Amino acid sequence: MIWQQAWLWAVLGVVLAGLEMLAPGFYLLGLACGALIVAALVWVGVLGASLPWMVFVMAAGALASWLALRRWVGVRAGQAKLWDRDINDN
Repeated sequence: MIWQQAWLWAVLGVVLAGLEMLAPGFYLLGLACGALIVAALVWVGVLGASLPWMVFVMAAGALASWLALRRWVGVRAGQAKLWDRDINDN
């Protein structure tokens, strides 16, 4: 089937990484990393023809990359803005 092709997963990863530029946050970048992980595993031959396993590996890769991205480029100490007065106060 078509999902057994490594190039399909690689194209999906590149498209999701491109769409990340239009979306706020790192949501699609994690999914792109998961799709690229699946592409690499299919290309090497580690991941077989089972679509549920491919989706599971993609989700696990996305979760791991989200956690890594959060740790690497996440909220820094002192980055949060604390408001001490309201704009409507006179």
